[in-house]
Amino acid sequence: MKLDSYIREQFGVEEVDIRTYSPLTLAYIGDGVYDLLIRTVVVGRGNMRTDELHRRTSHIVKAQTQAAMAEALLPELTDAEADVYRRGRNAKSYTMAKNATMADYRRATGFEALVGWLYLNGETERIVALAKRGLELVHIEV
Repeated sequence: MKLDSYIREQFGVEEVDIRTYSPLTLAYIGDGVYDLLIRTVVVGRGNMRTDELHRRTSHIVKAQTQAAMAEALLPELTDAEADVYRRGRNAKSYTMAKNATMADYRRATGFEALVGWLYLNGETERIVALAKRGLELVHIEV
């Protein structure tokens, strides 16, 4: 069972056609999913002080890193994935990360939208594969 389906079932939330979600809604859920993925790996690397956990995690989940990963991964995305990424990248957001350029922020939003779309489609293995490959392409070790 897909994780989001299980959560919906347990909380009595009806299934929604994800094609109705805006790119920014997909990015919102994708941000949380990607953050959880990276936190899981960082914590799995060993017990350490929480400030060190945060430092290691924030370096990987920041907009600049996500933007670089997205650009590096673009040639490896399926047509459907690339479409979701572009929709997320081109979405008009009224906020911006404090330490990111607008271009990086938009690419990071596209990446998060893709992660959200994959999550809602139950494609956990694809999320992990893209995260691993993206980190490898931009030479970031978790």
